[in-house]
Amino acid sequence: MQSGSDRTEKPFAPETATDETASAKPKLSKTSKANESLHVLLLSDRFEVRGTSSQTLVLAEYLPDYGIHSTIVTPSINCIAPERRSHLEFREYSYLDFPFARRATLECIKHDFSDPKPDLIHIQSRKMLWHGIKLAKKLNRPYVLTVHDYLSPGEILNYDTEFGYKIIAVSVSVKSELLTQPNITGEMVKVIHSGVEYIPDDHIRPVLASNCTPVIGTAGPLEEIKGGLFFLQAARKVLNVLPDLEFLVAGTGPEERRLRQLARSLGIEKQVTFVSSLYSFQESLRAMDIFCLPSLQQGLGTIMLEAMACSRPVIASSVGGIASTIVDGDTGLLIPPSNSDAIAEKLIFLLQNPDLARNIGEAGKKHVRKNFRVDQTVRRVADLYRSCNTKFSQ
Repeated sequence: MQSGSDRTEKPFAPETATDETASAKPKLSKTSKANESLHVLLLSDRFEVRGTSSQTLVLAEYLPDYGIHSTIVTPSINCIAPERRSHLEFREYSYLDFPFARRATLECIKHDFSDPKPDLIHIQSRKMLWHGIKLAKKLNRPYVLTVHDYLSPGEILNYDTEFGYKIIAVSVSVKSELLTQPNITGEMVKVIHSGVEYIPDDHIRPVLASNCTPVIGTAGPLEEIKGGLFFLQAARKVLNVLPDLEFLVAGTGPEERRLRQLARSLGIEKQVTFVSSLYSFQESLRAMDIFCLPSLQQGLGTIMLEAMACSRPVIASSVGGIASTIVDGDTGLLIPPSNSDAIAEKLIFLLQNPDLARNIGEAGKKHVRKNFRVDQTVRRVADLYRSCNTKFSQ
């Protein structure tokens, strides 16, 4: 197990190994709970500070409440906070996502989970689909796949119906896109939204307090599709009207250097703080007064839901699952994608109408507490596991 000092920006350094099988040997954090009624293997990509990874952790933490024992299998847990790792069971296979070693690694996993075998495999993202299908065949066990986002143009989802039981789509929008695939039918796909943990009201900082400088932020992986470019362009426009503001960009990713350069070229680097060394977005979200999600495409927006759970008024692009989650003008404000002018206009509107901003934040919090609770999500996933186990054990 890695120490708590490991962070996302630390480069991966492969260990020296004499052969592929030796290099694939895992590190085990915890013994299994033999008294649980169902054992699920959660097959995850490398953990990152993003919504998809947080949902895997939520599942692992809450499934025992439903009589289900889970083991996380992943190439890396560096981005999981040490205190959170301590009560999770995981096996870390460093070379699982290395093309030259993944077959040997899968043989290693097959050996490690052969006695006893898990009851089923839950593949946490389509990036791990190939690995999950191979492992399902090796262990002769069914699998469930979760799809959080949209396929690339021309991409075909190679879903194996022999061992595949269901596909979980995080939104109706994602399901609709999956149904354009030639081998996917409606009964194969079940919509189960991401779940957000409950935040007590006394842990929520007031929005736009009169004695504090307003903080406008965005959070998530810094990738081009997340629209960070338009967020910073909007920040420049807002500062031209209301100069006494601060902006926060929380996250890391391939766009980070470009966004930092853009902040400098726009002359707003002193008003923009980048926070990249993170285990979660919770502290950053609580520091914000207004949350922006200017994505060009979005399956659902788990980080947005977390911001809403903190009573933060949200301004988000009217795309994908966002458009079906936010009621414009009530639980948040919707804008067209790729439009910094629209972002700036909505930001100025909320800043100049703080009571309305607080009302929108409160409505968003109530919406999330009612419709995106963790217990709802995990219960539905647990029910799916049990129905899968019943079918494949007949």
